[in-house]
Amino acid sequence: MAKSANSALSPIVGLDIGTAAVRVVMAVVANDGQIDLVGFGEAVSKGLRRGVISRPDDAVDAIKRAVESAERMAGLAIGNLYVGLAGVHIKGENHQGRIAVTGRNREITRDDINRVIETACAVPMPAGREVADVLPQEYTVDDQDGIDDPLGMLGSRLAVSVHLVTSPIAAKQNIVTSVNRAGFHVADVYLSQLAAAEAVLSDDDREYGSAVVNIGAETTSLAIYQRGAVWHTAVFPLGGSHFTNDIAVGLRTSIPDAERIKQVEGCASRHLLTPERAAELIEVPSIGGRPPRVVSRQILCDILEPRAEEVLSHVQHEIRQAGFDRQLSSGVVLTGGGALLTGMVEVAEQVFN
Repeated sequence: MAKSANSALSPIVGLDIGTAAVRVVMAVVANDGQIDLVGFGEAVSKGLRRGVISRPDDAVDAIKRAVESAERMAGLAIGNLYVGLAGVHIKGENHQGRIAVTGRNREITRDDINRVIETACAVPMPAGREVADVLPQEYTVDDQDGIDDPLGMLGSRLAVSVHLVTSPIAAKQNIVTSVNRAGFHVADVYLSQLAAAEAVLSDDDREYGSAVVNIGAETTSLAIYQRGAVWHTAVFPLGGSHFTNDIAVGLRTSIPDAERIKQVEGCASRHLLTPERAAELIEVPSIGGRPPRVVSRQILCDILEPRAEEVLSHVQHEIRQAGFDRQLSSGVVLTGGGALLTGMVEVAEQVFN
């Protein structure tokens, strides 16, 4: 009965094409207006590097497997997908636009709002790049600033501040093409770091100032919110895979074994290790058929902690350079798979003070 009831509904489907995994989530809107999650699918991602599709055939295969898994769980067929856009190629800048309100009674209309946003977006664009998203921050009517929505207000001059996000045209096209080749249609493209912020921030977090740090496999993204809007974004070429590589090199083991050791045994903060805990031994498989070795948990922590400090220090430097280091009343929020490493919160508290 549940499947037949759901089958009449059109599912809302989100697709996140990450460097480590491709994930799909399906939801339907219930009769009471609530959104019910009905399906989830995941597949190992092998066709991306730093959020950019590098092997289209592998990316298409991963998308198919993730979608099929979600369809089996939900008992629904997927047609349209909302697809995330991420990677170090994403850039964000703040711009302003101004227009004169020309209506007879000087009442600001939706056309005026659209026109002033278009004016703010009319900036020189490097060859091969396009506007991926436009995020209004605040409006100014005559000399009154800090307005969220000027529709219906009276005035002779209208200005807007926007956060303009750009990306390479090819990056978006490659994602859309891969989804189409997998047999699905892209309903819209969204910015992954902003989707993460929408998922984890409260209205108060957005209003009083917060920074969302999304630690993925090969990239870490930053989104700064203030007064209910996005004021700064950045992406860094560092993520969870760098921790794994450090373990593989430092302990001379394979990448899969290093990933398992990181997830099961890893700790990035020495302050969490008691003397007894630090002295515990971990078995490390060797490469090339050699017998396994044992190392102390302290040695593993000594490998992970500097990398955690490096990743978060890059974020802290960006926050300081953007001028928001003393304006984040709601603090910093860590999310993403890399944030699950034990000790990341403690290292972040030290780095961000």
